[in-house]
Amino acid sequence: MSQMSFSDAEYAGKRKKTRREIFLAEMEQVVPWDRLLAVIEPHYPKKSNGRPPYPLMTMLRIHLMQNWFGYSDPAVEEALYEIAPVRQFAGVSLTRGTVPDETTILNFRHLLERHALAAKIFEVVNAYLGERNLLLKRGTIMDVTIIHAPSSTKNAYGERDPEMHQTKKGNQWYFGMKAHIGVDADSGLVHTMTTTAANAADVTQTAALLHGKEKSVYGDAGYVGANKREELSGRKVRWHIAARRSTVTALKAGPYRRAVEELEYLKATMRAKAEHPFRVIKRQFGYTKTRFKGLAKNTSQLLVLFGLSNLWMARRRLMAMRGAKARH
Repeated sequence: MSQMSFSDAEYAGKRKKTRREIFLAEMEQVVPWDRLLAVIEPHYPKKSNGRPPYPLMTMLRIHLMQNWFGYSDPAVEEALYEIAPVRQFAGVSLTRGTVPDETTILNFRHLLERHALAAKIFEVVNAYLGERNLLLKRGTIMDVTIIHAPSSTKNAYGERDPEMHQTKKGNQWYFGMKAHIGVDADSGLVHTMTTTAANAADVTQTAALLHGKEKSVYGDAGYVGANKREELSGRKVRWHIAARRSTVTALKAGPYRRAVEELEYLKATMRAKAEHPFRVIKRQFGYTKTRFKGLAKNTSQLLVLFGLSNLWMARRRLMAMRGAKARH
């Protein structure tokens, strides 16, 4: 981050730290900045005779804050002018240099999309966590969530987003897409992610959610029959898929049914870990609906979001490791 201006220094001198400041201070410590810069730098514009590009670090920091705080391109530009901690984290100053405008911020996101860099960011984050034994890959928990798409949003043809579909869950209909995740059974961190329209059956994504090294696989009743799918034949794993509720309730009351119910409870306890990443991106990061049209752009954002959620969920362990390293 750049040297603070007088106004920023005066602001920083206040006694109480806001939640935003604490959050940014923690993420400053746990994001693998050098690795992310190395992924993007080969594709980032170089200096030329025209207007020099903003520092890559500045644009990356702004992009991450957009994902953390749910800022649109115009909103994050305004935040850079109005909110000192946001400005300080980005490394920009109102008195020295200029602040990137919304078009520059939009172009940076388009650069990431054009070169499929979101997937590489996700991979880099997980490699960083794996090196620190935070992704053990002994077991995988599969889960899915529906991401709502604005049903009133029209495209150039006067229709809803054609890549989004509706599905029924319980007695309610939803319009949008699904985010399917494979979660490390030990740490609860996301190791794989894929997306589909909301009407796709969960079980169809099973193979895409497994990394191939797991010994055990967990999933809810939406994954019943996964072990019989052709693309998964020969996988030597223990399948712990929830029984359908109707299957359990149809059992005669007695010791066997109680044993089955206890087993289902244990499975559900394990599956609960997979709900944490969804809670982080929806509650902590405020991601409650699609922000772009089409699966590709929304998938790019979700890959970044889940990479960042992994860092957020592992932040205390990562900061403890940094502290231990600094003491030696």
